[in-house]
Amino acid sequence: MTQPYVKQTTDNGIATIEFFHPAHNSLPGDILDKLVDAIRQAGTDENIKVIIIKSGGDRTFCAGASFTELININDAETGRVFFSGFANVINAMRKCPKFIIGRVQGKAVGGGVGLAAATDYCLATKFASIKLSELNVGIGPFVVGPVIERKLGLSGMSQIAIDANSFYEAEWARQKGLYARIYNTTEELDAAVHEFATGLCQYNPEAMKEMKGIMWQGTDHWDTLLAERAAISGRLVLSDFTKETLKRFK
Repeated sequence: MTQPYVKQTTDNGIATIEFFHPAHNSLPGDILDKLVDAIRQAGTDENIKVIIIKSGGDRTFCAGASFTELININDAETGRVFFSGFANVINAMRKCPKFIIGRVQGKAVGGGVGLAAATDYCLATKFASIKLSELNVGIGPFVVGPVIERKLGLSGMSQIAIDANSFYEAEWARQKGLYARIYNTTEELDAAVHEFATGLCQYNPEAMKEMKGIMWQGTDHWDTLLAERAAISGRLVLSDFTKETLKRFK
């Protein structure tokens, strides 16, 4: 079994941050921490002009929270710390002074949708359907909610949050603004991502930094907001409902 990883490569001003986990690219705490470090490092590197975030493998982009870790949460503080991992990644992407391009080759679930929504420009394949399944296990998309609402609007976010059993097609996500463009194959997607990132490298870095700041206006309170949301999830994951539901995943 391939080991989980986060790795970064840089080529001609483009930093590619890739994460992988054998369990459908789910995100345990250590992988989330490594993502934060990689995003912050790339954001401060003067040789890097644009960042691509992608996952390994060719099926699922990201299955969200690690169920193995969720099952083992037995107190509210551990729960808060776990869900803060997603908050920290979203905030690192939000504060990063460089444009972040998302490359979504397959399904995104829960926190994976949040990750896609936190990118500044996201390209995907037609297989990149999305689902917010949190309500299914007795919690809710509290931490990722604000960043998904920012992209899909309150109506779109509410629709997928309440309809927690359903996958929504990539085209639906494109119409709502999560994806900018959709491609038929991963090969086409990769070519488009590379071409788009290369094009961005020709622009004035200062202009892109100023644009990013303007696009994320109104989110300065997210350090506090997402921490509060992580505490809600950390409390709910201890509920009898959630504990019983998670037993099915053991």
